[in-house]
Amino acid sequence: MLSGLERQPYDPNLLVGFDKADDAGVYRLRDDLALVQTLDFFTPIVDDPFIYGQIAALNSINDVWAMGGTPVTAMAITCFPKKGVDFSILQEIMRGGLSVLTENRVVLVGGHSVDNEQIMFGYSVTGTIDPNHVATNAGARPGDAIILTKPIGTGVISTGIKRAKASPEVVAESIATMLTPGKYAAEAIAKFDVKGATDVTGFALLGHAWEMACASNVTIEIDSARVPLINGALDLARIGMLTGADKTNREYVGEDVSLDEGIDPNLMKLFYDPQTAGGLLLAIPEEKANDLLSDLRRNYERAEVIGRVIRHAGRTIVFK
Repeated sequence: MLSGLERQPYDPNLLVGFDKADDAGVYRLRDDLALVQTLDFFTPIVDDPFIYGQIAALNSINDVWAMGGTPVTAMAITCFPKKGVDFSILQEIMRGGLSVLTENRVVLVGGHSVDNEQIMFGYSVTGTIDPNHVATNAGARPGDAIILTKPIGTGVISTGIKRAKASPEVVAESIATMLTPGKYAAEAIAKFDVKGATDVTGFALLGHAWEMACASNVTIEIDSARVPLINGALDLARIGMLTGADKTNREYVGEDVSLDEGIDPNLMKLFYDPQTAGGLLLAIPEEKANDLLSDLRRNYERAEVIGRVIRHAGRTIVFK
């Protein structure tokens, strides 16, 4: 759809735009300062409105952290019905989001609301970054290791919640995963000078790895057995607790994926499963990977090296 739009004029200060499907835009203000801008909102994925607000806030801020930036301000975006739902629900959603903004020193400066039957909530977030130290999804290089900071499975668990199939223990672990902020990963990006990074959200592990590989003109090999999963997610995938994005994410990457015949088809469902407030994919030279992993595991216990980057070899993503 975007290909039909008139091409915008070239601006040398636009360091990261929408052409590489990156997490946020980066616009240079001066040689040592740039803005990082992003926007994200979505429908409720948990029953508790306060927790929903918290997750929505972290999901939005994570895009700034994925670039290695520092979030500064946020504007709320919400769709909420004028009739039929008590406004105390919206108050709790906003309160949950504000608690996360406050904890992470992000200032709420305003927002916009629309009367709508379907509840949706999120934020537009602006941050700052040194333009000479921006991590992008075009930064993966042959010889890099690929690290995932969080386990996957929030999409199927969200469907399990809606259909009363997810146990309290599984729901609790999924919420804890989503509520773990990406700021520690951003600190690691700066500490280890990571060049290649992206967060794993709506396009799933496979879709975001594919975007990174395409932007970097490489092939990413993923060891399916090493991908961390939220406990219970695989069982929910087996009984069909899939989101609508399972189909669209498969269409998104198309045939540009090579799959080992021995991989469990139910496990593959999780690789196409859309994530909310998911982990980061980090690409770093293999000789630095263990040190980075040790640093990450202080805050992300399930962080794992899940693959490697090689020269482009036919398919863009290879699952083994």
